[in-house]
Amino acid sequence: MARKKIIYVIVEGPSDDEALGVIFQRLFSDQKIYVEITHGDITSDSRTDAAHIVSKVGDLVKAYAKSNHYTRTDFLEVIHIMDTDGTYISDDHVEENPEVTNGPKYTLRSIETSRPDLIIARNHRKSSNMNRLQSQNKVWTSIPYRAYYMSCNLDHVLHDKLNSTDDDKENDAYHFAMKYKDHLKEFLAFLCDSDFSVVNDYAESWDYIREDVHSLERHSNLGICFKDIRQKFDKDKEESNSGMC
Repeated sequence: MARKKIIYVIVEGPSDDEALGVIFQRLFSDQKIYVEITHGDITSDSRTDAAHIVSKVGDLVKAYAKSNHYTRTDFLEVIHIMDTDGTYISDDHVEENPEVTNGPKYTLRSIETSRPDLIIARNHRKSSNMNRLQSQNKVWTSIPYRAYYMSCNLDHVLHDKLNSTDDDKENDAYHFAMKYKDHLKEFLAFLCDSDFSVVNDYAESWDYIREDVHSLERHSNLGICFKDIRQKFDKDKEESNSGMC
């Protein structure tokens, strides 16, 4: 029996995995595909720059392959889902607020922080890394790769919440997974047809998120990832309806 092909999904945090993991697995369940999800915000890592970010992604895939005795040919594709974290805003939208001491505070127009210099440096680094990954279509020499964004972050897109606590993230992720794990068609409609959906041309979707303060607003181009799957769902529905009396 042929071994299942692997779709390797990179998200930023454990709650992202909890919200999307079971849904991704079920979306691809009838295609002889295994979905592996890992998490880590490598685009914000102060030790990584645009010159090395592609190899950093490749190293993640290689490490997983080595620990599980896979080779490059076992992978179907790599999907990388990144939070924008307002990274494309101009520096003047990063505002000093001495009362914000537990990480940055995001609004739809600004990032408030007690250390604007650190957030500005992070934004410059992260935006450069994201731009480099957006232009990349292969990792580890030959594995197809695509980068998608959640803006301002996954909690903003999936739950319409900014500045969630860790407890909120965990609870919301659980309820999101429970809501959609048995309703995949509705999940696809949520990602592709909502006000936040940026599902036109892939390159144009990235041009959009770089403009003005869009990287702070609620937007995502992840729906582009599921266009083919959605077409299959619609086709199956048509065939089912045509067979009804």
